Amino acid sequence: MDSSEQGSSVSSTDVASGGNLPPGLTEEEAEEMQVELTKVEDEIQTLRQVLVAKERHAAELKRRLGISPLSEIKQNFTKGWHEVQCSNAYKRTQETLSQAGHMTSAAFSSMGSTIRNQFGEMRALPYSNSGSNFSMHHSLSMPAMRNSPSFKTFEDKVENMKDKVMGRSNGESDHSPTSNNTPF
Repeated sequence: MDSSEQGSSVSSTDVASGGNLPPGLTEEEAEEMQVELTKVEDEIQTLRQVLVAKERHAAELKRRLGISPLSEIKQNFTKGWHEVQCSNAYKRTQETLSQAGHMTSAAFSSMGSTIRNQFGEMRALPYSNSGSNFSMHHSLSMPAMRNSPSFKTFEDKVENMKDKVMGRSNGESDHSPTSNNTPF
């Protein structure tokens, strides 16, 4: 036995419970492996102890520098958020949402103009015969209004906006019987 093996006597029963050796392994090889395993486990335990000591030392240094666990979390969060913002996926998503926002804004602006024009047309039409200039009832009925050129233009613009937001081109509008094609 060499000097490293002096303190431990290893038998084949220590190697394999029940006294059976794995196939192709001699008792001498099994004893050598058991000794090596013991050494490696001792090294692991020593490394754990060194790591604990270094972690304590690092914690003491941080305490003396005034670095709190909360400030570390903030720093880690800031760093992580910066990495997310620099990622290609974030940039592509931001671009897509920005484009959708611009398209939606333009569509609502266009809808506002159409509604303003439609109300302008309605003002030009005569009021009902109630005798009052301030009557809220208008002679234009809903079916008649739906067939007016302004309403058709408005409806087309809303449908066009819906297609743009959903990513369809002008000729790909979904008019299947199962789809919900109500104007609002």
